[in-house]
Amino acid sequence: METEYKYKRKPEWLKIKLPNTQNFTQVNKLVAQHNLHTICTSGKCPNMGECWDAGTATFMILGDICTRSCKFCNVITGKPNPVDWNEPMNVAKAVKALNLKHCVLTSVDRDDLQDKGSKIWAATVKAVKQLNPNTTIETLIPDFDGYPELIHEVINARPEVISHNLETVKRLTPEIRSRAKYERSLMVLKIIADAEIIAKSGIMLGLGETQEEVLQTMDDLRVVGCSVLTIGQYLQPSKENIAVVDYVTPEIFKFYEEEGLKKGFRYVESSPLVRSSYHAEKHVH
Repeated sequence: METEYKYKRKPEWLKIKLPNTQNFTQVNKLVAQHNLHTICTSGKCPNMGECWDAGTATFMILGDICTRSCKFCNVITGKPNPVDWNEPMNVAKAVKALNLKHCVLTSVDRDDLQDKGSKIWAATVKAVKQLNPNTTIETLIPDFDGYPELIHEVINARPEVISHNLETVKRLTPEIRSRAKYERSLMVLKIIADAEIIAKSGIMLGLGETQEEVLQTMDDLRVVGCSVLTIGQYLQPSKENIAVVDYVTPEIFKFYEEEGLKKGFRYVESSPLVRSSYHAEKHVH
């Protein structure tokens, strides 16, 4: 007999409400007007209300269909649409319309493309800088299958921060991430740090990791020069995604923040609702 599916009940500290304010509505309107995508909506980010109400959003380039199928992610998997070369300037115009001081860019994985989407990445950073010379930029990039020349396409566009998420500890990586490899992601971060750009990464808790594994992950990130770390609670976006093993308390998140700072990270953002672009404007400094 088939068992009825049930979500693991969220504790009080994870309950949020979306606002209905003028700024929230304006961001929503601009995203639609410029035919853009945001990871805020595609990823069902719990901070979407707070960030959009503050007039900020994380733009997702290269469409909204991913070639990978990571167990934690709510972005659609399938055959992506052709590359839209109007997208870089459309993003730049949206950044200008929102009057952003700091812009965060991310993307789906495009393993279908020979350059893995790296050229659109570079073009978007350059377009944003051209139209918004006073706006700082963080790019949350995929691994580009580990090709250094493709990673350098983004590096050469000179965003202020380049982020690449490990997502989870080494042991759980094969189960959680569909194609990415733990060691490859560390290599990506080392290439970024060696280029003297702020290297940033993020992990999720609540997938069955141990405290020792989290601390080891921090050590691995520090070895390759990663200087900014975000740690947040994994929230199951749909019944098709991997289930939450446990909800980590705010006190444990605080412990990891303190340990990360002791290990030499310049900035650690660690609390249940943290996502990789949360308070990203602070990470530039």
